[in-house]
Amino acid sequence: MKILVSACLLGEPCRYDGESRPCSWVIELQKEHTLIPVCPECAGGLSVPRPACERQKDGSVRTADGRDRTAEYALGAELSLMRAKHHGCTLAILKSRSPACGVGRIYDGSFTRTLTNGDGVLTELLKKHGIAVYTEENFTL
Repeated sequence: MKILVSACLLGEPCRYDGESRPCSWVIELQKEHTLIPVCPECAGGLSVPRPACERQKDGSVRTADGRDRTAEYALGAELSLMRAKHHGCTLAILKSRSPACGVGRIYDGSFTRTLTNGDGVLTELLKKHGIAVYTEENFTL
């Protein structure tokens, strides 16, 4: 099976803070599956490191000081979807709570680490295209 995976879960230092969040059991999936790494934020042209962003109630994505990064997130999501389709991925394991990759629960836009119901920009797009999306916290084969 080909699985789209957040690159930070595979050890790629592409997060907003320049770090990664390697997840050993996700990395272990490489033994039986083809993992297709993606960082929609980097794909959309954002640098590493970069100011943290959160998804707002209106669907936009902004930094704490109000800079709008919605266009970069939308572009990164589209390019990541194209990558998933190109490789025939029908499943994705993405980073929890991220404004791009979060599934079901994301930060609420207040920059207070408060969670709310919702999906990241990429997750929303993948779901619209019939790709099953999970996080490193809720995936089981």
